[in-house]
Amino acid sequence: MRTKCVPILVALACVVAALAYEGFPRIQSVDPETGKIGDTASAKGENLSKAYVGELYLTDGTNDTKLDMVSQADAEIKFKVPQKAKPGRYHLMILTPNKASYIEQPVVYTVE
Repeated sequence: MRTKCVPILVALACVVAALAYEGFPRIQSVDPETGKIGDTASAKGENLSKAYVGELYLTDGTNDTKLDMVSQADAEIKFKVPQKAKPGRYHLMILTPNKASYIEQPVVYTVE
């Protein structure tokens, strides 16, 4: 009887994991990949609306710089590079709306 329950438990775990992943914000690309202070760029991905993303940052792993979000939709966030950004290579990082989680993205943006 125990061996019959294992496939059911595995299937149930897969369904729960899929539901949890469904609302996870993810940035897949940024265009252009390089810019200067004052420039506007576009981060594209999924679940990027205000329901999933509260704030957007540049991070080098130690220092975080908040970006000015110009517009926000489910598949795209347009942001402006702020005056306080320093030249360097950064990952984009999302802060959830409830300020509970920072999620570093595998996308890189370079400030010249």
